[in-house]
Amino acid sequence: MPKGPSLAVLPVADNEASDTGLQILQPSGWPMPKGYANGMAADGRLVVTGGVIGWNIAGELADEFVAQVRQALSNIAAILAEGGARPEHLVRLTWYVVDIEEYLANLKSLGQVYREIFGAHYPAMALVQVVRLVEKAARVEIEATAVVPR
Repeated sequence: MPKGPSLAVLPVADNEASDTGLQILQPSGWPMPKGYANGMAADGRLVVTGGVIGWNIAGELADEFVAQVRQALSNIAAILAEGGARPEHLVRLTWYVVDIEEYLANLKSLGQVYREIFGAHYPAMALVQVVRLVEKAARVEIEATAVVPR
């Protein structure tokens, strides 16, 4: 009977705070993902967001996709801070986009914006294309889960 891949548990990146208590789950033999983790393990207090879109404090949305992502990620960082969490505590992000081609066409800019706001911390992520979002002008909505160490 064939044996499945063994599991490697890797510490988070050296440049991250050592008090996060997070572990990256990377099955041995699997290619290393770029810009996300296959899985995360954590122990602590859960902080979650709802679906966050890129509107500013006045409830306005930028027209451009990357600008909406920048604001959505900034909004998530603010919600995390309210719950006593930081971006390095993120264990999962789920992105909902209305146009996957728009996402793919902006990967370089999205990576830069992501690192500006969250640094080089890449939790488990999923990306889903949807027909539309509740807020008609929204191009992206992101849910976040963080675990604050005990």
